[in-house]
Amino acid sequence: MTGVALEAAHIEAAYKQCETITRQQAKNFAYGIALLPVPKRHALCAVYALARRIDDIGDGTLPQAEKLAQLETARESVARLASGAAAPDGDQVLLALWHAAQQFPIPVAAFGELIDGCEADVRGTRYDTFTQLEHYCRCVAGSIGRLSLGVFGSSDPAVAPALADALGIALQLTNILRDISEDLGNGRVYLPADDLERFGCGLSPAANGTPFSMSGPLAELIRFEAGRARDWYDTGLRLLPLLDRRSRACTGAMAGIYRRLLGHIAAQPQAALAHRMSLPASQKAAIAITSLAGLASVGRRGANTDRAPAPAASPRGQA
Repeated sequence: MTGVALEAAHIEAAYKQCETITRQQAKNFAYGIALLPVPKRHALCAVYALARRIDDIGDGTLPQAEKLAQLETARESVARLASGAAAPDGDQVLLALWHAAQQFPIPVAAFGELIDGCEADVRGTRYDTFTQLEHYCRCVAGSIGRLSLGVFGSSDPAVAPALADALGIALQLTNILRDISEDLGNGRVYLPADDLERFGCGLSPAANGTPFSMSGPLAELIRFEAGRARDWYDTGLRLLPLLDRRSRACTGAMAGIYRRLLGHIAAQPQAALAHRMSLPASQKAAIAITSLAGLASVGRRGANTDRAPAPAASPRGQA
């Protein structure tokens, strides 16, 4: 095998590894990613695989100091890739991402924001206001939206990044509402202190062997926060007409799954507090098929859907 063929084989194996990680661990995103053409699917799986690695450091069982050290190592790796340096030998995820960044304008440096958010998790940061929580969501999810946009491309590069950021915030708020009890068990509280006080609710995370506790009209608070998330979806979904048809179907499928989940959480907040809610695979597949069908119908109509109306201002936390 020649050197060029060997390099191509290594890159193909690296992408396959990232696809395996995505298929096994991205239970919601995998449905949308599967709708992309192969080069974009490979690139987005590489983005997801590194994001998963970073998340796993923050969510793992290592001591705090070791987690922070590993996150710093990840930050250094990202900085090297962002500078154009080649991936280190033997790291398939970084090799795949390095190659993807040669094919698409992926803003690799945005992984630094994800690492900022994971460091906040490791340190047990809590949020007094929704503005503070919004910043955290931009770090851990808006960054992924902008990284994904580097793969998708758009018809309006001046507008699209802010919309991708907004959609990421909507997805992260949905995650937060889905995982309230699980996060409490892990010693984390994400809902802003201002909102907890406004609704007369209490969330005490597990600490030093003591169980977590919840009190007050949490159902009302969840519905309120779900309304905020819906506003972010309304803004973020303005991104779709700016994407090519396959990227639009991918994004629509992923957002559709999370938006449907948010509706279930808002309709049954007590159930969401009792256990981690999710959609059955059949519903996820149906949403993906609907997104793909919408792509086909747009093609048949021949409508000009590559432009969107000017986006509304991003919704902000309000009293």
